[in-house]
Amino acid sequence: MRAFGAVLASAFLLTGATPALADAAWSPSPIAWTTCPDDPDNPGVPDGECGTLWVPLDWNRPQGPSIGLAVARHRATDSAHRIGVLMADAGGPGSSGAEIALSPGYFGPEVRARFDVVGFDLRGTGHSGYVDCDFPAGAPGNEPADRAGFEALRAFNRQVVTDCRARNLPVFDHADTATNARDLDAVRRALGEAKISFHGASYGTLLGQQYAERYGEHVRAMVLDGVIDHSADLAHFVGDRAAAVDELFGQFTAWCAATTTCALHGRDVLATWRRAQAAADALPLPHNWLRDQVYEDMRIPDWDDAARVIAATADGGSPVRTRFVPNYGSIRLAVVCQDFDLRMPTFARYSAMHAEELRRSPIMRGSTIGHDEATACLGVAGPPANPPHRLNVSRAPRILLLSSRYDPATPYAWAVNAHRQAPANTTLLTYEGSGHGAYRRTECTRAAVDGYLLTAKAPHRDFGCPA
Repeated sequence: MRAFGAVLASAFLLTGATPALADAAWSPSPIAWTTCPDDPDNPGVPDGECGTLWVPLDWNRPQGPSIGLAVARHRATDSAHRIGVLMADAGGPGSSGAEIALSPGYFGPEVRARFDVVGFDLRGTGHSGYVDCDFPAGAPGNEPADRAGFEALRAFNRQVVTDCRARNLPVFDHADTATNARDLDAVRRALGEAKISFHGASYGTLLGQQYAERYGEHVRAMVLDGVIDHSADLAHFVGDRAAAVDELFGQFTAWCAATTTCALHGRDVLATWRRAQAAADALPLPHNWLRDQVYEDMRIPDWDDAARVIAATADGGSPVRTRFVPNYGSIRLAVVCQDFDLRMPTFARYSAMHAEELRRSPIMRGSTIGHDEATACLGVAGPPANPPHRLNVSRAPRILLLSSRYDPATPYAWAVNAHRQAPANTTLLTYEGSGHGAYRRTECTRAAVDGYLLTAKAPHRDFGCPA
């Protein structure tokens, strides 16, 4: 949303001149909505409105400096039958919530007819104090083989985090998900809504969980798709993802065996994968580039491309591509590292973690996202600002949890564990297929989610949708 940002960039600044309010009884000012500028990335979006909501930089000091949050709204097209507000967050971290609200294809037509779809850029993302770190060349490998390598990686990451924090103060210190949940309620209050519905995907499911824990009485309906397990310790944060990618590789292997157009059809897929790994390791390219690329294909899933990449690499090619990613690499230092306890103070602690992920993932050698996030957080000092804990949404209505059976980014085990922690307030919908996120996979998953959002009635029994 470049044009949106250009028009409002001057507003999305931190300021100490205009305090949120002089006393602790903070209340939001109404959002001044304007027509969203034409966006070359998303042309032709009708009925879009954009604005800014100013909230306290530090919710524990509501009289202090403020931060402007970029907010966008698509009004219900059937205003006579409007239900209310549906807040949406697509996760990342690093995705633009404001952009999701204006994306015409994300929600079905009936949902967009009956709800004002609203999204905001979380702190440090999009046009809400964008966090941008500098990652210098010469980084040590993030799979150190000895104590010296570990110390070199930790020292390098510590300097990256120190520089990034200095470059992005003060928002860097106030971007964890618990803080974002308080911002979400500020948006609700600014809209004048007693209750909201919420749809969160991937890391956005943690925002939903933390909102439901703190403000459950203001939830009308909530969908969490691709569930983050905020109770996960280091071993499960990395190990569950490692196991999930190997399970998904098994699904890929079965698909290739049954699909004549697969570039690996008729070949020993596992043996070819190992040859490709060996060939990739010998190339002058970033370490684990092949695993990273195949992992990204599996998230979609795009089995055809994964097969082509593996076959080409095993046969001597190097089909590496560049993919667009939001500022995930930067913002995760301010968010993920504060939402989870991923600290590894010693090489022995790292070695135990790495051994566990290799034990659970002998084929893929672990999960790209799990290992990278854990090692990136080596440079973050102090305990997490928003420490992990068991889910408690007892004040909220029944929440619909979705998960693909074979999800490499947010493992199915995480959805099952979150459901186990709150059985009286959650229903689990299992999509019996592959890929990250389930809502838009099939007519079954879409109908289940849309029906729940429209009626606010979730089944009391868990159910599934076929692949």
